[in-house]
Amino acid sequence: MEHVLKVDPKAKPIRQRLRTMSEERKKAAQAEVQKLLDAGVIHEVQFSEWLANLVMVPKKNGKWRMCIDFTNLNKACPKDDYPLPRIDTLVDAAAGSEMMSMLDYFSGYHQIWMSKEDEAKTSFTTPFSTYCFVRMPEGLY
Repeated sequence: MEHVLKVDPKAKPIRQRLRTMSEERKKAAQAEVQKLLDAGVIHEVQFSEWLANLVMVPKKNGKWRMCIDFTNLNKACPKDDYPLPRIDTLVDAAAGSEMMSMLDYFSGYHQIWMSKEDEAKTSFTTPFSTYCFVRMPEGLY
């Protein structure tokens, strides 16, 4: 299974400019990016038509949460009224299975592969490099 972005062919690719961030946020971002690299969720890219910004958001516990601003890319994709299958369909499909497993990367995200053609559209920039997702990122519709 893989996620395919249905980007409107008339939509113009947008490259967001790199936002500045404090040293504390840069260090937190670098740690999060390294976790994603180690897990094989992202890889480094050189050039991309679509480029989103990294946004570091403070959590209640004082740590930082890394978010990607996919606003422009999401606007270029038509909305799906039913993005996830119904739970009763999933339960019925699993009823005859002898064994089930659950893959959990970072609280359940990054379980679905991105289409190879769409990986570059998920590119995001950081103060130290540019990356794109190999697996579906949080916040992408």
